[in-house]
Amino acid sequence: MKLVVVGATGLVGKVMLDVLSELKFKFDTLYLAASSKSVGKVITYNGNDYSVISVEQAIELKPDIAIFSAGGSTSLIYAPKFAEVGTFVIDNSSAWRMDRTKKLIVPEINALELTENDKIIANPNCSTIQMVMALAPLHKKYRIKRIVVSTYQSVTGSGLVAVNQLNNERSNNFNGEKKYPHVIDLNCIPQCDDFSDDDYTKEELKLINETKKILNDYSIRITATAVRVPVMGGHSESVNIEFDNKFEINNIKQLLSETSGIIVEDEPAKGLYPMPRHANGKNEVFVGRIRRDLSQANSLNMWIVADNLRKGAATNAIQIAQYLVDNKLVK
Repeated sequence: MKLVVVGATGLVGKVMLDVLSELKFKFDTLYLAASSKSVGKVITYNGNDYSVISVEQAIELKPDIAIFSAGGSTSLIYAPKFAEVGTFVIDNSSAWRMDRTKKLIVPEINALELTENDKIIANPNCSTIQMVMALAPLHKKYRIKRIVVSTYQSVTGSGLVAVNQLNNERSNNFNGEKKYPHVIDLNCIPQCDDFSDDDYTKEELKLINETKKILNDYSIRITATAVRVPVMGGHSESVNIEFDNKFEINNIKQLLSETSGIIVEDEPAKGLYPMPRHANGKNEVFVGRIRRDLSQANSLNMWIVADNLRKGAATNAIQIAQYLVDNKLVK
């Protein structure tokens, strides 16, 4: 089993290696690939040193699985080239998510859709993954009509430059390289990614379109507002859901508690509810503040938090890879 991590020197790539180790993903040979400027750099993983190779070199080695975290433009160029040599590509970028010929996978929800012919598999957006993890079991039982979601997204979702910008500003240094058009420290920026023609950001459209594709229900009405906040460790989401059918709050909590990959933290009187500080470094999705919407029938409010570099990216991708191995799709 030959595995390559493409984009191994980036924020998600580094977390990818941590999760591979923690989840004890088995391989015979590991290759670490990155852009030309990183070729030759040495990365230590589980006590062994690995020299970073180019993406072109990685293709020639014909790995069984390639996990991509190198940006959409890189994926569009190189994912098909890996697929041509028989490699399963699991891509973290937005390049293939809405391609009708590609599967958009959250293993707990729709991994059963995968076949040996799915050589390029899309990993959903980080904010989408954590939301659909909580929505999927509820949709199955009560049928979702409409979703209103507001996100509070960590700077780690924007990469190392964003993290450095926040740290610099907290040190009263406002002259360093910037990721955001405004100061992020002690601020909230209601813009995640670029704006589209309809004044929604790309991040908001990802939440809308990817959720429908993963749940395989394009009748669900969804609206979203995505906000960048001066937080590290995870994304938070306030989600309001309207169902077709009636529900009881205790049944909602029980159903979520029984769902693999979800931890319910919902004792508000004791100050127990999900927070990014506590979700940091964990692979699960945390759900709390579960309560009935008193303004509208069959409606529910929830607060959902997850480490966006883990379940929102690296963990989900590695779980896809593990599914391919466990179900012998990798020959």
